[in-house]
Amino acid sequence: MDKIIRIGTRSSDLAMWQANTVAQQLEHFGCKTEIVKIDSIGDVVLDKPLYELGVTGVFTKNLDVALLNGEIDIAVHSFKDVPTKLPKGIVQAAVIKRGDFNDVLILKDGEDFFADKNAVIATGSLRRKAQWLYRYPNHTIVGLRGNVNSRMRKLEENDWNGAIFAKIGLKRLKLLPPQEEHLILDWMVPAPAQGAVMVAALDSDLELLEYVKQINHEDTAKCVKIERDFLRVLEGGCTAPIGALALIIKEEVKFKGVLFSPDGSNKMEFSKTVPVDNAWDLGEYGAKYILDRGGKNLMRSLQSEGEKSTLIYSTKSLSLAQTNSLDSKIGAVSSDFITIRNNRLKPIVVRKNIENALFTSQNAVEALLSNFDANELDFTNIYCVGRRTKKLIEKRIGKVKQSENSAEKLADYLAKNLKDTSVTFFCGNKRRDELPTILAQNNVVVNEVECYQTSLTPRKIEEKYNGILFYSPTGIESYLKDNSTFDSVAFCIGETTAAEARKHFEKVIVSKVSTVESVLDAVNEYFTKSTEEEI
Repeated sequence: MDKIIRIGTRSSDLAMWQANTVAQQLEHFGCKTEIVKIDSIGDVVLDKPLYELGVTGVFTKNLDVALLNGEIDIAVHSFKDVPTKLPKGIVQAAVIKRGDFNDVLILKDGEDFFADKNAVIATGSLRRKAQWLYRYPNHTIVGLRGNVNSRMRKLEENDWNGAIFAKIGLKRLKLLPPQEEHLILDWMVPAPAQGAVMVAALDSDLELLEYVKQINHEDTAKCVKIERDFLRVLEGGCTAPIGALALIIKEEVKFKGVLFSPDGSNKMEFSKTVPVDNAWDLGEYGAKYILDRGGKNLMRSLQSEGEKSTLIYSTKSLSLAQTNSLDSKIGAVSSDFITIRNNRLKPIVVRKNIENALFTSQNAVEALLSNFDANELDFTNIYCVGRRTKKLIEKRIGKVKQSENSAEKLADYLAKNLKDTSVTFFCGNKRRDELPTILAQNNVVVNEVECYQTSLTPRKIEEKYNGILFYSPTGIESYLKDNSTFDSVAFCIGETTAAEARKHFEKVIVSKVSTVESVLDAVNEYFTKSTEEEI
């Protein structure tokens, strides 16, 4: 093939190993390749056009978009992360030979804990949790997220007895401990397609599809199809602990599929061995067998309970559309931790011309507009913090002269450009000190107009949430009244909020822009990355 094949991949160590392996196999047949790292969909808007294309994969969405946009020629995925329904226009081009499919338990201090009722095992996988509790119902399972290295570090730092990983991931990254420090869990049924790597391409690129077919491993492709058929028929859009494994041994396919309840109390299993030539519908048959014998009731109960592998709590009420923008594996609860009440302002506040008007929040703009018509507001220059605030001002009041993404940055700008003059600062009772302090230090007089009142409405929440969403420092203050930080990630709408969160949370993620939607995008991106490969 004459052209250079652009191989799209995520940039994690494991993803790069997979992409480089595919590159080596393609180069063996004489073509040239180029690795293209894609970690985020960036500025691509996840709206109706993309949804119509069927881009729903937790781990594959960004690569699917790049493929559909012509930025790459093929995409390389851990096959178990690929949705059972591919996006329109994308097809499976090849599956390379499968590696080890087993899960392993990495031991902390030996195996003596197995008889201990207080044993603690760490895993971020719903499937692994259910199977472990089915076998060891008295043990405790704790959540474990992050990349391979961070998970290994957490095992060392905590008083856990062990943690479960995918053996193939540890082997590929040369991180598998010595034999005496791990146990192969050969009784645990792996995730469908675990250990397999899939190459995706556009269905319209016939020449490329024919070329990539050369690296396809036929037996792996057959087995993985059976496993994924089992998953596709069972899942029905609901997250559930499902395991499946098909092996070709001496012209026969040996298949086992399992469905568990999340707490491991219920197990349904299907096992069958058939000739290879008769195995084309084995996965679908096995799923229907389970559904017809109680599986439907189990799946229905999971759907009704809203079982999610990840839970987040928003300290601001989310709309239905905002909640629906979260990945299907993320469950959300929300409520308002602060309430806003607009003050009644006297006409004298705006009766005279104001040369420099300053806003650091949408709340101040909305409070001002609740008291006065836009044509009553006579501002020569308007300065603000945040894109949404700027948009509201320019829609309702007038042109913004300068906006920044934080109060500190705006203060620095004003200090340089408005020395020996004054500003009118429209704010709330909980306004932060940084901006007026910096301005006062630079001989800028600040006339404050308190437009609204912020009241704390704290409430106690359960310690089961993987992420807490914050939209202001005051929201953090309210949250901490009745809650600890426990082991949660703080997702923040802007740098000012993040600065406060870092005083209390070990892990803080800042949204790319100061909108609720951007915070939710950050949640989706973080949790899809942190559960990569279940290792």
